[in-house]
Parts: sequence; C-alpha cells; structure tokens
Amino acid sequence: MNTRNQANPRCGVVALIGVPNAGKSTLLNNLVGSKVSIVTHKVQTTRARIRGIAIHAESQIIFVDTPGIFVPGRRLERAMVAAAWSAAEDADVIVLIHDSQRRGIDENTRRILAGLEARRLKCTLVLNKIDLIRRDQLLSLAAEFEATGLIEATFMISALKKDGLEDLITHLASRMPVGAWLYPEDQISDLPLRLLAAETTREQLYLQLHQELPYAVAVEAETWEEFDNGEVRIRQTIYVTDPRHKSICLGKNGQKIKLIREESQKELEELLQRKVHLFLHVKVRQNWIDDPDRYREWDLEFNAKGE
Repeated sequence: MNTRNQANPRCGVVALIGVPNAGKSTLLNNLVGSKVSIVTHKVQTTRARIRGIAIHAESQIIFVDTPGIFVPGRRLERAMVAAAWSAAEDADVIVLIHDSQRRGIDENTRRILAGLEARRLKCTLVLNKIDLIRRDQLLSLAAEFEATGLIEATFMISALKKDGLEDLITHLASRMPVGAWLYPEDQISDLPLRLLAAETTREQLYLQLHQELPYAVAVEAETWEEFDNGEVRIRQTIYVTDPRHKSICLGKNGQKIKLIREESQKELEELLQRKVHLFLHVKVRQNWIDDPDRYREWDLEFNAKGE
C-alpha cells in the first residue's frame, strides 16, 4: 500500500475507535503493513495509544489505535477510555470499527455513537469480519448505522483477510489535510522500541496463558543493551498483583515462562531484524496498576474520569 509521490503532500491523523475486540489492532497492523499493535483474544489488550504510520499516494496517514470504549470501572479502564475519546477529538478522521457478527447495534456501540453525537463528531464506519455474516444482514446493519446521521462513509472489510482494505485506505488518504509529512518515509510507528518490545512479551503472555492469566499484568523493559555486532540484550520484568499469578506465569518447572520467552524473542528478532537475547523475570507488585509512572509511559492520564 506504500507508494512514493510527494509533489502535493498530505498528512493527517486517523483515530480507530470501537468496542473491545472489534478488530482495531488487526486493521492497524494490516494498513501499516507491519505489526505495531498487539492482537490477542482478550478484550482491552490495547492500553497505550499506538500510532502506526502508512503512506498511500501523496498522503502520510498517522493511525491511532485506541483502547476499546466501554463502561470503565477501575482506574486503568477510565484512563484508557479517556485516551480513546481524546484521540477521536484530535483526529482529522474518525473510523468506527464494528464487528459485523454483533447482530445490530449493541449497547456499548450505542454509547459510542451517543458520545460522538455529544461531541458533534462524525465518523467513517468500517464493518469488519464481513466474511462471517450474510449479505442481507450486513446491508441491514449498515442501514441501521447510517440512520443515526453520524456516518460519513461506510466500508465493508475483513481486516484479518485484508479484503476491502485498498478502498478504505484510498478513501482515508484523500481525506488527509494538505501539508508536509511529519515522519520519515520508512518509519512505521512512533512507539519507542523498549515499549514495543514490552508489548510483544505481554502479547505472548496472553496468547500462551489464555484464560489463566488475569487482566492485571504489565511488562517493563529494565535494560536494553546493544552490541557492536548488531545483537541486543533485553531484560524485562513481568509484574503481577498476586503470588498465584506469578506461579501461573512460571508454569511447572519454569516451562511456561521459557515458552513465553522463546516466542517473544522470535517475534522481536523478526521485528528488529537482528539477533535478540531476551531475559524475563516475574515479580509481584500489588499496586503496579496505581503507579503514576506507568500511566505516563503509556501516555494515559492517571486521574482520568473516563466516560
């Protein structure tokens, strides 16, 4: 999807919003053409506002993958929902992604539509996972959204299968304001490598431990050491809130943490295109979820009120 032509450059921000597990991160990764946001079966995987950068024709498009919008409870949830709305308010184009398998507009999605209306914002609707729904049901769903008066354009896609993405990105590129590109042509994200590496390990924790691992887990890069031969040594700490969760992460005879390390190291080597030596440690810290430094790292507001 990347072509080079800067005779009349355009550059703008597209905020990807939606309920948890609508497919925002998968869409972002495929539009950018590389993995910049983690994807798992768990809801609310995305915490920070992840920016992925794509080039199409004369436009540089800065995509912001926001945390899913829902009714927040805990401090972290309130901060994530507030971040999602902040990104939407600041964007040139808002893309509302909806899982087409949800028959009709559910309560959480109606809350998002009400939030857009209250802020006097409109959006581009992306109906995702269209391969899993009958066409008549899909058209009925699109009509239901368009009846709200908040939809500027509608696209039907399968983010996982990359169907319909070319039409979508062409449309978004045409909506970008005229202006110089903000990032170098070869840059695909503004996420620091240390944080991206930590997110890669957090993804593997979710993928390898499935439902055993609770939501309250964090990964922090303690050290990042680069060598003259191009190799890098990364030491990360996995923080959990309960000693039982530490045992889950380690597994019997340390087999689970070994698997997580191996899979994460493999992902990082592909991402960084060099040899990676990854070392993982698991620590119990009961109050990590209320640590202001953690929120600053994720670009989240510590005392956010949510929605």
